[in-house]
This record gives sequence, structure tokens and C-alpha cells, in this order.
Amino acid sequence: MKSPLLTLGLIAIVQLLSTDAPAADNTLTDSEKAAGWKLLFDGKTTTGWRGYRMKEMPPGWSVIDGALVKVKGGAGGKGAGGGDDIVTTEEFESFELTLEWKTVRNGNAGVLYHVSEEPVTAWHFAPEVQILDNTTWPNRDKRQHAGACYDLYAPAKDMTKPVGEWNHFRIVVNGAHVEHWLNGEKIVTYELWSDDWKERVAKSKFKDKPKFGTFKRGPICLQDHSDRIEFKNLKLRPLPAAK
Repeated sequence: MKSPLLTLGLIAIVQLLSTDAPAADNTLTDSEKAAGWKLLFDGKTTTGWRGYRMKEMPPGWSVIDGALVKVKGGAGGKGAGGGDDIVTTEEFESFELTLEWKTVRNGNAGVLYHVSEEPVTAWHFAPEVQILDNTTWPNRDKRQHAGACYDLYAPAKDMTKPVGEWNHFRIVVNGAHVEHWLNGEKIVTYELWSDDWKERVAKSKFKDKPKFGTFKRGPICLQDHSDRIEFKNLKLRPLPAAK
């Protein structure tokens, strides 16, 4: 007769062996692959990315120690071509996106979706999940703090980690329904194109931009705001298109 402790030990070993170990940076576990996740950044190259309204990557971005890094300086997303914003070479409609980011003191950037490469800059037309060093902007409108839907929906709480540490975003765009998660907490939820959305847009920086937020498919964009920003573990799982 087997000892109960021995049996429990064998069960624990089997469970351990059948469970994915945490993925190394910029890789997928077997269960993530089975669930349809894909890497947007391989940790070594900029394959799958290009400059906004460009065929190649802008010079301000590099791969450094397994991170996709925008070094300080550059056009800050303000030029006619979108500064040094970069976009995926693929377009997405409904999806779940996860990534890690870290910035520097005073840092400011963003992750945008449903981007249309108009001849100005991405944030004029696409919803932005804000990246910010909140500590240096304590009196800034909360709709512009880290994790916000920029200038429209404020995060429910400040979940940012100290400057220089990695933060984790989870962004879900499922048809019109959108969720922003920061470091494990859901901090923003909204419905694209709803009456509430339209009312907020009409009172925001986008009130004079009739195309803002009207696109339902497009690349993912990483924004250049002239500050150093780093990204890793960019993973995306396409969701069925909304009916």
C-alpha cells in the first residue's frame, strides 16, 4: 500500500511537470501558443515593426538587452510624419494585448490601437493607452495619467510602479468593449462609439478631429514623445471580429 504522502507527492510532481514554466522574456509558453498568442517583438530584432507612414524603422529605436527602446530625443510624435512613432506591420481589430514598459523621470509615451496613418500624428486619430511618470505630474488631469484612455477616461487608481521598474499592461479590445489593466488591476473600461464615448470626445482635445476614434481596425502603435521608453514581452492574441 502506498503512503498517502507519497501519493500526494507524485500528484504534485505530475502537476508541476504538466504546467508551463513562466516564459523567458520575449517568448511564448506552450499554453500561450495553444491559445493563439503571437509575439510582436522577438527581443532581438525590429522585425514586424516600421515607422509611422514609413517603410523602415526610424533611427531613434534600438534593441537593447532584450528590450525595444526609444532613446531620449527625436521628434516626439509632433512632426508631419508622426515623429518617431512606430507601428506593427500587421493590422488588428479585436484582440488582447499584453506588454511590459518602463520609462524615466518625466517620461511620457503611449500605446495606440486602430491606428490610421494619416498625414499628421497617430494620437490625433487613434485611442491611446497613456504611459506617464505620474510622480512628476501630480496635478495633471487624471484622464492623462498612466493607464488612462488619453484625455477621455481616467484610471480608477494609480497602479504604476516606481520609475525605472517594469510595468505590465493588458489591453483588451473586443468589438466596442475596451479594458485597460495595469499591473494586474483593471483600471479603465469603456465602450467605443457609445453615447458616453461621443460626449467625452466632444469635450476633449479631439473635439475638432472628426476622424478620431472612428477606425475599427489598424496597427498597434508605440508612441515617441521624445523621452526614453522601453518595451518587452509584447504579445497579442487576436479575438473573433465583432459581428
